[in-house]
Amino acid sequence: MKITILVENQSSHEGAKVCLAEWGFSAYIQKSNINILFDTGHTGIYKQNAKNLNIDLKNTNYIVLSHHHWDHAGGLQHHDFNNTKKLVIHPEILNKLPVKESQKLQTDFNIIPSKNPLEFSDGIFYLGEIPRENTFEKGNYKNDSMKDDSAIAVRSSKGVIVITGCSHAGISNICEYAKHVTGQKLYAVIGGFHLFEDDQTAVNGTIEYFKKEKPKYLYPMHCVDFPTLTKFYNIFGIEKLSTGDVIELSD
Repeated sequence: MKITILVENQSSHEGAKVCLAEWGFSAYIQKSNINILFDTGHTGIYKQNAKNLNIDLKNTNYIVLSHHHWDHAGGLQHHDFNNTKKLVIHPEILNKLPVKESQKLQTDFNIIPSKNPLEFSDGIFYLGEIPRENTFEKGNYKNDSMKDDSAIAVRSSKGVIVITGCSHAGISNICEYAKHVTGQKLYAVIGGFHLFEDDQTAVNGTIEYFKKEKPKYLYPMHCVDFPTLTKFYNIFGIEKLSTGDVIELSD
C-alpha cells in the first residue's frame, strides 16, 4: 500500500524540487488496483503535484472528502476529470458547502453519501459519523458539531491503517471507531490530528491514548502546531511528513 502526500502545509525536502505547498491536505492512496484521492487542498495544486510525482489522477477509482472545510474540499472545484468519478462523502457536506460548489459536485460526480461506515472497496472503509466517546476531545469545531468529519480505515495484515483529514471529531475517537469497524488493532495513523498547544487536555489525552494503543506508525501533520509536534517527536520519535512524501505500508 502506497500513500503519497499531494498537499500539506509544507513541502518536504524531496518534494520541494517538484511540488508546491498550501495550507490544507490531500493524499493519494494506492492499494492493489484501487486508487483513492482523499481530500484535495483548496486550490488546484494537488493536480500539478500529482503530475510532477508521476501520478495520473485519471486512474482514480474513488474520491473521498473528509469534511466540508475549504482547505480539504475546495480543490475539487478545480478538477479536470473527463469521466464521472465516484465521490464518497457524508451527506451533510452538500448542505454545508457554498451552493455553487455543492451544485458542481452533484453535477460532476457520482455521489455516494453515507452516515454509516461503508466498505466501498475490499478492506477499505469510509467511517461515516464518528461516535464521540472520550472526555478529552471536544469533537466539534467552533459552533459546528462536525458530524460530517470522517476518515478512511484500511484493513491490513498488520492492523488497521487510519488516514484522516483534520480530525475535528477527535483523532482518538476516529481511531477507536476504526478499530471497531475493522476489528483490528491500530497499525498506522496518518493525516491531520487537529491538536494545538492551547488545548492541553486534548493533547495530553491523545498522547496517553497512543501510548496505550502503540501503533507502529504515527504521522501527524497539517493541523498540528509546532509545540505539539515536538511533544510527539520526543515521546514517539515521529517523522513529520509534508507535500511530496511517500509512505509505503504492508497490505
